[in-house]
Amino acid sequence: MGVIILIRLFELQIMNGEEYRETSNTRLSRESTIEAARGSILDRYGNVLVSTDMDFSLEMYKAKVDDEQLNDSILRMTTILESNADTYLDTFPISINPFQYNFTSNEALLEWLKKYKIPETASAEEAFYLMRDKYKIKTDNIQDIRKILAIRYGITTTGYSTTKSITISDKISRESAIQLQERSEELTGVNIVIEPIRKYYVGNMASHILGYMGRISQDDLDELEKNGDYYDYKTNDKIGKTGIEKVFEEYLRGEDGIKQIDMSVDGTITGEYTAKEAIGGADVILTIDSNLQKITESSLAANIQKIKSGGFSRTYNAKGGAVVVANVKTGEILAMASNPDYEPELFYNGISNEKYDEYKNNPLNPLHNRTISSPYAPGSTFKMITAIAALETGVVSTTEKINDVGVYPAAHKPKCWYFNDHGRGHGYLNVSGAIEKSCNYFFYEVSNRMGIDNLEKYARYFGLGQKTGIELYNERAGTIANRSITENKGTPWMVGDTLVAAIGQGYNNFTPIQMAKYIAMVANGGHKIDLSIVKNIIQSDGTQVPESEVKEFSNKKLGIQPNDGEDLQISQETIHAVLEGMRAVTEGESGTARSIFANFDISVGGKTGSAEVASTGDVNAWFVGFAPFEDPEIAVVVIVENGGHGYYTAEVVREIIDEYFGMNVKQVPEDMSAENEIEQFT
Repeated sequence: MGVIILIRLFELQIMNGEEYRETSNTRLSRESTIEAARGSILDRYGNVLVSTDMDFSLEMYKAKVDDEQLNDSILRMTTILESNADTYLDTFPISINPFQYNFTSNEALLEWLKKYKIPETASAEEAFYLMRDKYKIKTDNIQDIRKILAIRYGITTTGYSTTKSITISDKISRESAIQLQERSEELTGVNIVIEPIRKYYVGNMASHILGYMGRISQDDLDELEKNGDYYDYKTNDKIGKTGIEKVFEEYLRGEDGIKQIDMSVDGTITGEYTAKEAIGGADVILTIDSNLQKITESSLAANIQKIKSGGFSRTYNAKGGAVVVANVKTGEILAMASNPDYEPELFYNGISNEKYDEYKNNPLNPLHNRTISSPYAPGSTFKMITAIAALETGVVSTTEKINDVGVYPAAHKPKCWYFNDHGRGHGYLNVSGAIEKSCNYFFYEVSNRMGIDNLEKYARYFGLGQKTGIELYNERAGTIANRSITENKGTPWMVGDTLVAAIGQGYNNFTPIQMAKYIAMVANGGHKIDLSIVKNIIQSDGTQVPESEVKEFSNKKLGIQPNDGEDLQISQETIHAVLEGMRAVTEGESGTARSIFANFDISVGGKTGSAEVASTGDVNAWFVGFAPFEDPEIAVVVIVENGGHGYYTAEVVREIIDEYFGMNVKQVPEDMSAENEIEQFT
């Protein structure tokens, strides 16, 4: 057996030794991840809002080379990077021209000198050359020495091996990547990593819809595993944190591939091949129109500023706002704006502490999506619900007129806003006239006749006080006035509670997106619709994910339980009476938004609302509308926090309708003398 072993060793080492050594030198290998390109997010017309671009980074692996070869390789590498103005790893604590230490304290300096066995009395220049000798750098060029020291020192402090790399630069130019690749034979252990990065091509626009990405956290992993959505995520992976990026993470992410890299013992790459192809993520197509979204956001921002600067008859410290634009027939969201907004791209590679603190400490909370997460009292924009409920339950007819005498003789004897301003009531009004003039007295009376249960029933039918199921996280249900609220506290529901609820105050608090659904249903004849902001999803192979699968997926992800509820079959006579009242708001002589829509080429139905916030004394300004009146296509809802009067916000709706229909209309009249047309809050 010993003779056999000796013969075999002679064969391996002497007879075929050179061949086997050459083969061995080229058989070192490592695996590298090929990151899948994340799917894009596009608007309804295919305009790219968010997509994946390619970023280049540079890393080094340990190679079996001597100090001279390593130093020469580093110098070539850093020279290429500097020629293209690319930065690289440099934590070496001595600068040149002039020589000086870069430490925050003398204690830190002494500790460093001790660690590298440099005399405590050594000057920065002396320490510099001692470190040069430590790494056996032969050149006398001080600039070149400094470049090599930067990388060698980084290697020493961070560490690397043949399988574990050190990042030299986390972002290099395409020019550097090409030049480094071309000279790869001269650069031992150097590897270029091509990494997909997220680009938000529209800046801040639609930020609350799109959401942002960030480095995966343990909480993210726990949530994924809990929901059965766990994938093979790595520590440094990026994941959707909010918005569409988060909800549709599983579709957008794709599946990483594997690249096998062969190299010689000196670190020179001898071959590469793909062991597993990466599969790109799916594209998510939204229902929004990016042009309409842009106008919606800019119009809202301008309106808030105009209110704050006294551009109307009074100045209010407007604090933010929201707008939702919906297709009344399909329920598709065409635009959705929350003001203020933020910049999603800042979060991708880790937002700076200063910027994050700026967002978090802003009392207006730019990261908060007001369209789905902020319930507000609807004020007089709720009166169409009261009117529909009253007509459908038969407590009033479309022709009956109720005499508003100013002070309602029940409960706490509430006054109509008109009485507060003029010392008298509106007089006799039918339901359309009551909507036009926003007569509180009329709605007190009809709500007292039918009671809170009927009012609640119809409010729920129109989607108020419950989540719409829009495909975004953190939607809130809000609250709807009902007798259980007080009875659960041991207090009976009172008539006064019903009266207050009938004009959109009290316990009623709804999100702007719920209000958009409600107005869309009123405009489409009372027919139910489901709101959606995702039109379809296209896989990387070009196939479309079935619509039912997308909805089922988002409902499960968001914990939405579909609830069709009772179909109340609203009569068209009722709808007609209510819609005529809304048309009179924009066109009638006493319409509370008449001057805003004067000389407008499209007939609009609308309603103003000014809702008092009991806790702060602020007055939130609402306007809800739809167009065109004869055959409605879109519903628009706008709210400005502490905007003063609903009349002020009607300009936003006008501009959005103008953009949607491609009109060229006259400017909104600047004469604000018609202050008596403005609906006052109760």
